Amino acid sequence: MRAEIITIGDEILIGQIVDTNSAWLGQQLSSIGIQVVQISSVSDQAVAIVEALEAAQGRADLILITGGLGPTKDDVTKHTLVDYFGARLVTNESVLFQLRGWFEQRGRKMSEMNERQADLPDNCEILQNSLGTAQGMLWRKNGKLILSMPGVPYEMKHIVSERLLPLLRQEFELPIIVHRTIMTCGMVESRIAELVAEVEADLPSHIKLAFLPRPGIVRLRLSALGKQREPLEKEVAQYEQRFVALLGHHVFGYDDVSLEAAIGEALLKRQRKIATAESCTGGNIASMISSVAGASAYFMGSVVSYSNEAKIDLLGVNPETIENHGAVSEQTVAEMVTSVKLKFGTDYGIAVSGIAGPGGGTPEKPVGTVCFAVSGPTETWLRTYNFGTERQLNIERASMMALYLLWKMMH
Repeated sequence: MRAEIITIGDEILIGQIVDTNSAWLGQQLSSIGIQVVQISSVSDQAVAIVEALEAAQGRADLILITGGLGPTKDDVTKHTLVDYFGARLVTNESVLFQLRGWFEQRGRKMSEMNERQADLPDNCEILQNSLGTAQGMLWRKNGKLILSMPGVPYEMKHIVSERLLPLLRQEFELPIIVHRTIMTCGMVESRIAELVAEVEADLPSHIKLAFLPRPGIVRLRLSALGKQREPLEKEVAQYEQRFVALLGHHVFGYDDVSLEAAIGEALLKRQRKIATAESCTGGNIASMISSVAGASAYFMGSVVSYSNEAKIDLLGVNPETIENHGAVSEQTVAEMVTSVKLKFGTDYGIAVSGIAGPGGGTPEKPVGTVCFAVSGPTETWLRTYNFGTERQLNIERASMMALYLLWKMMH
């Protein structure tokens, strides 16, 4: 079965909100063996909705529409679909009763506008929304399933999880899809592709490999399609082991675990603690580490020494080091990391200082230059990299590099 997702709303097109619904829907559909062939976003205009719907029926068997079902005049989806499917709006007494109860529970008065949410097409199946006022509306046309749902994420997820997925499992014999994601760091996508090319060439036709890069991370996703889950899982596991053997310490986990979570688990196993000293990353590394539940067991604290004065006053960096080598230097971060480990009494430490940009660079140290010190119980590594001219990307890449160096040191 092939599916298409259509999101409706000018707020998506102008970038006012990010379409997270489609990503979640894609995950849910993929988990039950349904392939998403296209995702589209269209404006709150009848002609745009109809054009998208017509085109989708040429590509997909299941069409999921989200958004445009509110009670206000700018939400036109319901009326557009009523006209498209030749329906008429009638009051659904069951839904009206549910809505009245919904408002009573919240101590709110139900307005005439809200009551109109119970006016629904007379030729569709209603997939009731217990968490809001807009209902799911399902049509069957020429062998296609077309479902319109509210765009509010938790309401849409409720309708899909509690209404749509059980219906699909009951009515269709769906294939089994097994996904396994290998999380890697410290190696670019092109180098990984070269390294695993031989194993990738051995993959059978029903197992696909996808490379999914983001700053500092490359995910390798194995996807297998078949009829029986257990044999598929065993087969995927065999290929996974071959990939991991080639990638070594660059593999830090599976199935979208974060690098900071993997580091936290490693620190807990070793009963070690860590602190950070940050300049150009502005506390981002500390934020990443402390975002993991239970981080207080191993993360002792951070000093964000953005200025030279802070490096000297808070971390005891020798002023002559900064004068002779610069704040962005391996000599400076070496002193920063030694100090922060002593200050917090930790086994590991990370220190970074760099030029995030867009200004501040020199011919010797251009924008994007970042110096790192990663220190463990017995050794300290000093490294310098350049990440380019984009400020936010420099911060993200520097943070990920610092964590990768720590991961590598621990392994």
